[in-house]
Amino acid sequence: MTDAANSRVALHAALERLAREPGKEYLVVLERAGVEVGIYRPVDQDSQSPHERDELYVIISGHGDFFLGPERLPFEPGDVLYVPAGESHHFENFSVGFATWVIFFEGGSDGGA
Repeated sequence: MTDAANSRVALHAALERLAREPGKEYLVVLERAGVEVGIYRPVDQDSQSPHERDELYVIISGHGDFFLGPERLPFEPGDVLYVPAGESHHFENFSVGFATWVIFFEGGSDGGA
């Protein structure tokens, strides 16, 4: 049975929770069956390092450049960015108010689209 009360995360509520924690840039908002969903809102620079799980970014607001290894990818709201586990990546030149959903999960086959 699904717990409906814990199956929805409202964007405004996630941003408000993150804002209540000064200096914090990432907040986990949902965890289920090996999937972690968070909201990430770096200020000035993105200093993250590679992660142990595959990752999706779903851009909420802002624009800038995303570096995946040596490749530079411009991004804007609505874009989805995939990062395989262990790959170097970071955001640069992002606008004020930049925010993104982050979804960590265990990788599978490289199905491609």
